Amino acid sequence: MIKVIIVDDDSFIRESLKVLVALDPDIEVAGAAGDGHEALSLLKQLPHADVVLMDIRMPHCDGVEGTKLIKASFPAVSVLMLTTFDDDEYIIEALRNGASGYLLKNIPPDRIIQGIKTVHEGNLLIHPDIARKLAGFLQPAARPKEAPARTLASYGLTKAELAVVSSIAEGHTNKEIAAELFLSEGTVKNYITDILSKLGLRDRTQIAIFYWKNQREL
Repeated sequence: MIKVIIVDDDSFIRESLKVLVALDPDIEVAGAAGDGHEALSLLKQLPHADVVLMDIRMPHCDGVEGTKLIKASFPAVSVLMLTTFDDDEYIIEALRNGASGYLLKNIPPDRIIQGIKTVHEGNLLIHPDIARKLAGFLQPAARPKEAPARTLASYGLTKAELAVVSSIAEGHTNKEIAAELFLSEGTVKNYITDILSKLGLRDRTQIAIFYWKNQREL
């Protein structure tokens, strides 16, 4: 059972999402909150929650700041942003703060439920339109000729680790990566731990962003 906390400053939307999400037998709505601060407080009372479904624009503490606070205290909790706003800056900051995905509220209800399950499995989930924007938005700026770009390999990543980084950026699960590279899932998990250490990153989302920023240097 996936335990979900719903965060939105609009009480009507909160209640609607609670009804919608609870229709799936694999999901339990553990609670609801009106902003990021309330969500963090609720998580402290419900430490076994799995996914936070969070609006991005809210008064007092928006989804970007809320994500940062939640991931700092509960790194294992996945945060899925759900909003009506197609805002590049908010999207990038949410991902940088550890969000596992981003969906627009105008998608069909079953896509929201599937999105919850996807991020709970440890995968990235980004709306296709937004993914296309991010691909260009996160490219590294041109560097002076006297300061050549570091390649991903220069961080000490092996060929296998580079392949894992690429697969994570494409949204593949550990099971899919293992099948693609002919490895066990345990070995893939070990690779990811080593990658996070070598790159000084926190989670899979940051690995994907790192890849998007440096993919031209592969």
